[in-house]
Amino acid sequence: MKSIYDVQQLLKKYGTIIYIGDRIADLELMEEEVRQLYESNIIEPKDFQMAILLLRQEVQKLKS
Repeated sequence: MKSIYDVQQLLKKYGTIIYIGDRIADLELMEEEVRQLYESNIIEPKDFQMAILLLRQEVQKLKS
């Protein structure tokens, strides 16, 4: 997993498509969805960690 697109594809694989229109809100909602998949033991810890890292980096870029 190397980009936000990859995170979106991971979510899409499990039936989740997120588009609110506000990029930061989209990223925060994606983070919550990824967290729920991980807590339900649906995705691997390494996928969870990489997705969270990518999402948080993107939020930081947008806020600065």
